[in-house]
Amino acid sequence: MIGRRNIRVKVMQTLYTLASDENINPDEQKEKGLLILKEKLNRSLDLFVISALYTLRVAQYAEKDAGQRASKYLPTQEDLNVNTKIAGNEFLWRILENETFQERIKDTSIQENIDPDVVKKVYQRFVKTPVYLEYISTKDRNYKQEVNILRAIWQEQFLMNEDLMDQFSEELPDWDDDIDMTNILMENMFKSSTKINFLKLISAEKNEYAQNLLKTAIDKEDYCSELIQPKLKNWDKERVALIDMLLLKMGVCEFLYFPTIPTKVTINEFIEIAKQYSTPQSGQFVNGVLDNILKDLTKEDKIVKEQRAKK
Repeated sequence: MIGRRNIRVKVMQTLYTLASDENINPDEQKEKGLLILKEKLNRSLDLFVISALYTLRVAQYAEKDAGQRASKYLPTQEDLNVNTKIAGNEFLWRILENETFQERIKDTSIQENIDPDVVKKVYQRFVKTPVYLEYISTKDRNYKQEVNILRAIWQEQFLMNEDLMDQFSEELPDWDDDIDMTNILMENMFKSSTKINFLKLISAEKNEYAQNLLKTAIDKEDYCSELIQPKLKNWDKERVALIDMLLLKMGVCEFLYFPTIPTKVTINEFIEIAKQYSTPQSGQFVNGVLDNILKDLTKEDKIVKEQRAKK
């Protein structure tokens, strides 16, 4: 469901937590790190499910709105004719009937994060939009349109609402770190709802990669530092950001101990992560240091990569 870049970010964040906590015994780093990594991946899954549930609840609110308006003491004709087409949205019901989704939202911690006032306000804004008015203008149901109307709720009413994003940042732990990943997962859901497993964020293969990258970065920290330190002569060592150093160590580990990952992919991925999570100069810094280390390791015949099978 998520790519290796997302996994690298989670491993980097885990290593950062370990490096920032002076109370963690070095002998316990690996065990503690694996627990932290698992918690971070689980939290990412929670945020995805919360986002999906918010989107569905907005669509379902049409029926509640219709019921409340019809029960007024003196309902208007408009109150008696609230369009509830979106509540019967085919895509919505595919998600609601997904067994893994049903199981996941049994968790009260997921339900508690859904603010009814947010659902109501988003619904009230959304029903006034041209895309919604066009959707209800016909009784016909086109599956592509069914998907797109829910995608519009998520993208236009949630993601593009700065006030709501600020609220999520305050109320949902890790939201700022995971918003990009959450959006990727939401888009995957819109593309293939029947294949989404809401109980599992990553495949067994990617989970193994995440754990191995974390354990290797911990086990090989001293050796990686020996390779990195000489390359910092043109940089102020005291001002090198901790995140940059962690990314360099992870990059060196991928060079040496992950034979299926091409070195070019490793460098490009860590450059992008550095740009996003560290300082403005970090991308250039990580690129320069990793490239110099790679040249040395290649000359010493220490880089061994497996040829990927041609399809």
